[in-house]
Amino acid sequence: FQQWYSSSMKVICMWLADRLDLQLHTYQLKTLIKIVKKTYRDFRLQGVLEGTLNSKTYDTVHSRLTVEEATVSVTDAGGLQGITMKDSDE
Repeated sequence: FQQWYSSSMKVICMWLADRLDLQLHTYQLKTLIKIVKKTYRDFRLQGVLEGTLNSKTYDTVHSRLTVEEATVSVTDAGGLQGITMKDSDE
């Protein structure tokens, strides 16, 4: 599970890195936020260690999506429709 989680986050991170100079479309952002949050939660429930879950790759993905989310919230009034990177249990 740890290897599966790590490779999933790595793929998302590389995809975002390829689009570093482009702003994500609202639909792309909403979809990625859902994928990343669900992946994190599901693998946490499967017993993947916190060190693996909160890797540098995950931190990079989380930071990028948080910045994109902030940009969309400023430029597009109702764009994300309540979808956010912030955990509901925070």
